Amino acid sequence: KEPLKPMSKKSVIRCLLALLLAAYVSVAVAMANADYRVRPCAGFDIRIDAGAPDTLNFVTVGEVRRLLGEWNLDRTDRAAADIDLQRIEDRLNAVTNIEKATVSRMPDDRIRIAVEPMVPVARVFDYSGRSYYINRAGKRLTASARYHLDVPVITGRFGSGSNPAALIPIVERISRDPQWEAITSQLMVNPGNGDIILVPLIRGHVVNLGDTADIDDKLARVMTMYRKVLPLKGWEYYDTISVKWAGQVVASRRVKSIPEPAVRFDQEGDVEEENVDAMLTTGQGAADTAAVKR
Repeated sequence: KEPLKPMSKKSVIRCLLALLLAAYVSVAVAMANADYRVRPCAGFDIRIDAGAPDTLNFVTVGEVRRLLGEWNLDRTDRAAADIDLQRIEDRLNAVTNIEKATVSRMPDDRIRIAVEPMVPVARVFDYSGRSYYINRAGKRLTASARYHLDVPVITGRFGSGSNPAALIPIVERISRDPQWEAITSQLMVNPGNGDIILVPLIRGHVVNLGDTADIDDKLARVMTMYRKVLPLKGWEYYDTISVKWAGQVVASRRVKSIPEPAVRFDQEGDVEEENVDAMLTTGQGAADTAAVKR
Protein backbone atom coordinates (compact mmCIF):
# COMPACT_ATOMS: atom_id res chain seq x y z
CA LYS A 1 0.00 0.00 0.00
CA GLU A 2 1.09 3.50 -0.76
CA PRO A 3 1.61 5.74 2.29
CA LEU A 4 -0.94 8.52 2.82
CA LYS A 5 0.20 11.82 1.50
CA PRO A 6 0.17 14.67 4.00
CA MET A 7 -2.49 17.36 3.44
CA SER A 8 -1.31 20.51 1.85
CA LYS A 9 -1.36 23.75 3.79
CA LYS A 10 -4.19 25.02 1.51
CA SER A 11 -6.35 21.95 2.25
CA VAL A 12 -5.84 22.34 5.98
CA ILE A 13 -6.90 25.96 5.82
CA ARG A 14 -10.01 25.02 3.85
CA CYS A 15 -10.99 22.40 6.42
CA LEU A 16 -10.50 24.83 9.28
CA LEU A 17 -12.59 27.48 7.52
CA ALA A 18 -15.37 24.94 6.88
CA LEU A 19 -15.37 23.93 10.55
CA LEU A 20 -15.44 27.56 11.66
CA LEU A 21 -18.29 28.32 9.25
CA ALA A 22 -20.32 25.34 10.50
CA ALA A 23 -19.78 26.42 14.10
CA TYR A 24 -20.78 29.98 13.26
CA VAL A 25 -23.97 28.84 11.54
CA SER A 26 -24.89 26.61 14.47
CA VAL A 27 -24.38 29.42 16.97
CA ALA A 28 -26.27 31.91 14.77
CA VAL A 29 -29.25 29.55 14.37
CA ALA A 30 -29.34 28.88 18.10
CA MET A 31 -29.25 32.59 18.87
CA ALA A 32 -31.94 33.31 16.28
CA ASN A 33 -34.17 30.61 17.73
CA ALA A 34 -33.68 31.99 21.21
CA ASP A 35 -34.50 35.49 19.99
CA TYR A 36 -37.54 34.16 18.10
CA ARG A 37 -38.88 32.58 21.25
CA VAL A 38 -38.67 35.75 23.32
CA ARG A 39 -39.63 38.49 20.86
CA PRO A 40 -42.84 40.18 22.11
CA CYS A 41 -46.11 40.01 20.24
CA ALA A 42 -46.41 43.13 18.05
CA GLY A 43 -50.22 43.11 18.04
CA PHE A 44 -53.16 41.53 16.25
CA ASP A 45 -53.87 42.27 12.59
CA ILE A 46 -57.55 41.37 12.03
CA ARG A 47 -58.98 41.27 8.52
CA ILE A 48 -62.54 40.54 7.40
CA ASP A 49 -62.60 38.76 4.05
CA ALA A 50 -66.23 38.92 2.92
CA GLY A 51 -67.13 36.86 -0.13
CA ALA A 52 -70.30 38.93 -0.67
CA PRO A 53 -70.97 42.57 0.28
CA ASP A 54 -74.18 41.57 2.09
CA THR A 55 -72.20 39.54 4.63
CA LEU A 56 -69.80 42.31 5.63
CA ASN A 57 -71.86 43.29 8.68
CA PHE A 58 -72.17 39.71 9.93
CA VAL A 59 -68.88 40.16 11.80
CA THR A 60 -66.64 43.20 12.34
CA VAL A 61 -63.05 43.81 13.39
CA GLY A 62 -64.33 45.33 16.63
CA GLU A 63 -66.33 42.20 17.45
CA VAL A 64 -63.33 39.95 16.89
CA ARG A 65 -61.21 42.14 19.17
CA ARG A 66 -63.94 42.07 21.81
CA LEU A 67 -64.11 38.25 21.66
CA LEU A 68 -60.34 37.93 22.00
CA GLY A 69 -60.52 40.15 25.08
CA GLU A 70 -63.37 38.11 26.62
CA TRP A 71 -61.40 34.90 26.05
CA ASN A 72 -58.17 36.49 27.41
CA LEU A 73 -56.40 35.58 24.17
CA ASP A 74 -55.26 39.07 23.13
CA ARG A 75 -52.06 38.78 25.15
CA THR A 76 -49.69 41.32 23.64
CA ASP A 77 -47.77 41.14 26.91
CA ARG A 78 -46.50 37.69 25.92
CA ALA A 79 -43.89 36.58 23.46
CA ALA A 80 -45.32 36.09 19.99
CA ALA A 81 -44.17 32.46 20.04
CA ASP A 82 -46.26 31.83 23.18
CA ILE A 83 -49.54 32.93 21.56
CA ASP A 84 -51.73 29.83 21.10
CA LEU A 85 -52.70 30.26 17.44
CA GLN A 86 -54.68 27.02 17.23
CA ARG A 87 -56.77 27.87 20.26
CA ILE A 88 -57.70 31.28 18.83
CA GLU A 89 -58.61 29.69 15.51
CA ASP A 90 -60.78 27.00 17.13
CA ARG A 91 -62.64 29.50 19.30
CA LEU A 92 -63.37 31.83 16.37
CA ASN A 93 -64.54 28.99 14.12
CA ALA A 94 -67.09 28.04 16.78
CA VAL A 95 -68.73 31.49 16.55
CA THR A 96 -72.04 31.29 14.67
CA ASN A 97 -71.55 34.26 12.37
CA ILE A 98 -68.06 33.21 11.27
CA GLU A 99 -67.75 30.86 8.30
CA LYS A 100 -63.99 30.34 8.62
CA ALA A 101 -61.11 31.84 10.59
CA THR A 102 -57.38 31.31 10.04
CA VAL A 103 -54.67 32.52 12.45
CA SER A 104 -50.95 32.82 11.67
CA ARG A 105 -47.81 34.53 12.98
CA MET A 106 -46.26 37.10 10.64
CA PRO A 107 -42.47 37.70 10.26
CA ASP A 108 -42.80 41.00 12.12
CA ASP A 109 -44.33 39.15 15.13
CA ARG A 110 -47.87 40.34 14.50
CA ILE A 111 -50.68 37.78 14.75
CA ARG A 112 -52.71 37.78 11.53
CA ILE A 113 -56.38 36.77 11.90
CA ALA A 114 -58.34 36.38 8.67
CA VAL A 115 -62.10 35.96 9.14
CA GLU A 116 -64.69 35.00 6.53
CA PRO A 117 -68.24 35.96 7.63
CA MET A 118 -70.90 33.29 7.45
CA VAL A 119 -72.44 32.81 4.01
CA PRO A 120 -76.13 31.86 4.53
CA VAL A 121 -77.86 29.80 1.85
CA ALA A 122 -81.34 29.75 3.45
CA ARG A 123 -83.44 31.24 6.23
CA VAL A 124 -85.35 28.85 8.47
CA PHE A 125 -88.67 29.57 10.18
CA ASP A 126 -89.31 26.87 12.76
CA TYR A 127 -92.87 26.20 13.92
CA SER A 128 -91.52 26.64 17.46
CA GLY A 129 -91.12 30.35 16.71
CA ARG A 130 -87.37 30.38 16.09
CA SER A 131 -85.86 31.99 13.01
CA TYR A 132 -82.27 31.62 11.86
CA TYR A 133 -80.00 31.44 8.83
CA ILE A 134 -78.01 28.34 7.88
CA ASN A 135 -74.92 27.97 5.73
CA ARG A 136 -74.04 25.11 3.39
CA ALA A 137 -72.77 23.00 6.29
CA GLY A 138 -75.94 23.59 8.35
CA LYS A 139 -74.27 26.02 10.78
CA ARG A 140 -76.88 28.33 12.31
CA LEU A 141 -76.92 32.08 12.72
CA THR A 142 -79.81 33.54 14.72
CA ALA A 143 -81.77 36.03 12.61
CA SER A 144 -81.42 39.63 13.72
CA ALA A 145 -82.81 42.98 12.64
CA ARG A 146 -79.20 44.04 12.19
CA TYR A 147 -78.90 42.15 8.93
CA HIS A 148 -81.26 40.75 6.33
CA LEU A 149 -80.43 38.63 3.30
CA ASP A 150 -82.65 37.70 0.39
CA VAL A 151 -82.17 33.94 0.55
CA PRO A 152 -84.59 31.00 0.10
CA VAL A 153 -86.98 30.30 2.99
CA ILE A 154 -87.42 26.91 4.67
CA THR A 155 -90.38 26.32 7.01
CA GLY A 156 -91.06 23.34 9.25
CA ARG A 157 -90.77 21.73 12.66
CA PHE A 158 -87.13 20.87 13.16
CA GLY A 159 -85.51 19.00 15.99
CA SER A 160 -83.41 15.91 16.63
CA GLY A 161 -85.18 13.94 13.93
CA SER A 162 -85.41 16.66 11.29
CA ASN A 163 -82.70 19.00 10.10
CA PRO A 164 -83.32 21.90 7.70
CA ALA A 165 -79.82 21.35 6.26
CA ALA A 166 -81.22 18.26 4.53
CA LEU A 167 -83.07 20.61 2.15
CA ILE A 168 -79.93 22.45 1.06
CA PRO A 169 -79.47 20.27 -2.09
CA ILE A 170 -82.91 21.44 -3.27
CA VAL A 171 -82.17 25.05 -2.29
CA GLU A 172 -78.93 25.02 -4.26
CA ARG A 173 -80.56 23.31 -7.24
CA ILE A 174 -83.28 25.98 -7.37
CA SER A 175 -80.72 28.76 -6.92
CA ARG A 176 -78.81 27.52 -9.98
CA ASP A 177 -81.92 27.70 -12.16
CA PRO A 178 -83.08 31.28 -12.86
CA GLN A 179 -86.54 30.05 -13.85
CA TRP A 180 -87.18 28.11 -10.66
CA GLU A 181 -85.49 30.74 -8.52
CA ALA A 182 -87.90 33.34 -9.89
CA ILE A 183 -91.06 31.38 -9.10
CA THR A 184 -90.16 29.69 -5.77
CA SER A 185 -91.52 31.32 -2.62
CA GLN A 186 -90.43 28.82 0.02
CA LEU A 187 -89.89 25.18 0.93
CA MET A 188 -92.01 23.59 3.65
CA VAL A 189 -91.65 20.29 5.49
CA ASN A 190 -94.95 18.55 6.23
CA PRO A 191 -94.81 17.83 9.99
CA GLY A 192 -97.00 14.77 9.51
CA ASN A 193 -95.11 12.72 6.94
CA GLY A 194 -91.96 14.73 6.26
CA ASP A 195 -92.81 15.44 2.63
CA ILE A 196 -91.02 18.45 1.17
CA ILE A 197 -93.51 20.97 -0.21
CA LEU A 198 -92.43 23.65 -2.68
CA VAL A 199 -94.62 26.76 -2.46
CA PRO A 200 -94.46 28.71 -5.73
CA LEU A 201 -95.18 32.39 -6.12
CA ILE A 202 -97.94 31.31 -8.48
CA ARG A 203 -100.89 31.52 -6.10
CA GLY A 204 -103.28 28.61 -5.86
CA HIS A 205 -101.30 25.40 -5.54
CA VAL A 206 -98.27 23.75 -3.94
CA VAL A 207 -95.84 21.13 -5.25
CA ASN A 208 -95.18 17.96 -3.26
CA LEU A 209 -91.57 16.88 -3.97
CA GLY A 210 -91.56 14.07 -1.43
CA ASP A 211 -87.82 14.02 -0.69
CA THR A 212 -84.56 15.27 -2.14
CA ALA A 213 -84.03 12.29 -4.47
CA ASP A 214 -84.09 12.79 -8.27
CA ILE A 215 -84.82 16.47 -7.82
CA ASP A 216 -83.87 17.35 -11.42
CA ASP A 217 -86.40 14.88 -12.79
CA LYS A 218 -89.10 16.04 -10.37
CA LEU A 219 -88.69 19.70 -11.25
CA ALA A 220 -88.70 18.84 -14.95
CA ARG A 221 -92.04 17.03 -14.56
CA VAL A 222 -93.54 20.01 -12.73
CA MET A 223 -92.30 22.40 -15.42
CA THR A 224 -93.89 20.21 -18.10
CA MET A 225 -97.15 20.39 -16.14
CA TYR A 226 -96.84 24.17 -16.03
CA ARG A 227 -96.34 24.40 -19.77
CA LYS A 228 -98.85 21.85 -21.07
CA VAL A 229 -101.68 21.48 -18.56
CA LEU A 230 -102.14 24.45 -16.23
CA PRO A 231 -102.45 27.05 -19.03
CA LEU A 232 -105.46 25.05 -20.27
CA LYS A 233 -107.02 23.96 -16.98
CA GLY A 234 -106.27 27.13 -15.01
CA TRP A 235 -103.58 27.84 -12.45
CA GLU A 236 -106.00 27.43 -9.52
CA TYR A 237 -107.69 24.25 -10.80
CA TYR A 238 -105.45 22.04 -8.63
CA ASP A 239 -104.38 22.62 -5.04
CA THR A 240 -101.49 20.11 -5.02
CA ILE A 241 -99.22 18.82 -7.76
CA SER A 242 -97.31 15.77 -6.53
CA VAL A 243 -94.19 14.38 -8.18
CA LYS A 244 -93.05 12.34 -5.17
CA TRP A 245 -93.56 9.06 -7.05
CA ALA A 246 -91.11 8.16 -9.80
CA GLY A 247 -92.31 8.85 -13.33
CA GLN A 248 -95.69 10.27 -12.27
CA VAL A 249 -97.47 13.56 -11.87
CA VAL A 250 -100.54 13.33 -9.63
CA ALA A 251 -102.66 16.44 -9.21
CA SER A 252 -105.36 17.00 -6.57
CA ARG A 253 -108.40 18.92 -7.82
CA ARG A 254 -109.45 21.89 -5.79
CA VAL A 255 -112.87 21.58 -4.21
CA LYS A 256 -112.52 24.49 -1.82
CA SER A 257 -111.53 28.10 -2.22
CA ILE A 258 -107.89 29.03 -1.86
CA PRO A 259 -107.17 29.16 1.88
CA GLU A 260 -105.90 32.35 3.44
CA PRO A 261 -103.16 32.55 4.52
CA ALA A 262 -102.25 28.91 5.18
CA VAL A 263 -101.53 26.44 2.41
CA ARG A 264 -103.44 23.16 2.69
CA PHE A 265 -102.26 19.93 1.16
CA ASP A 266 -102.85 16.17 1.40
CA GLN A 267 -106.47 16.66 2.51
CA GLU A 268 -107.87 13.16 2.37
CA GLY A 269 -111.54 12.98 1.49
CA ASP A 270 -111.74 16.61 0.38
CA VAL A 271 -110.08 16.32 -3.03
CA GLU A 272 -109.92 14.17 -6.10
CA GLU A 273 -106.56 13.23 -7.53
CA GLU A 274 -105.83 13.03 -11.22
CA ASN A 275 -102.93 11.18 -12.75
CA VAL A 276 -102.08 13.71 -15.43
CA ASP A 277 -99.41 11.66 -17.21
CA ALA A 278 -101.73 11.22 -20.18
CA MET A 279 -102.14 14.98 -20.55
CA LEU A 280 -98.39 15.52 -20.34
CA THR A 281 -97.64 12.97 -23.04
CA THR A 282 -100.40 14.06 -25.43
CA GLY A 283 -100.12 17.78 -24.75
CA GLN A 284 -103.91 18.07 -24.74
CA GLY A 285 -106.05 19.50 -21.98
CA ALA A 286 -108.36 16.51 -21.62
CA ALA A 287 -108.16 16.62 -17.85
CA ASP A 288 -111.67 15.25 -17.34
CA THR A 289 -110.79 12.01 -19.13
CA ALA A 290 -107.69 11.29 -17.06
CA ALA A 291 -107.68 8.42 -14.59
CA VAL A 292 -108.97 9.53 -11.19
CA LYS A 293 -107.56 8.13 -7.96
CA ARG A 294 -110.06 7.94 -5.12
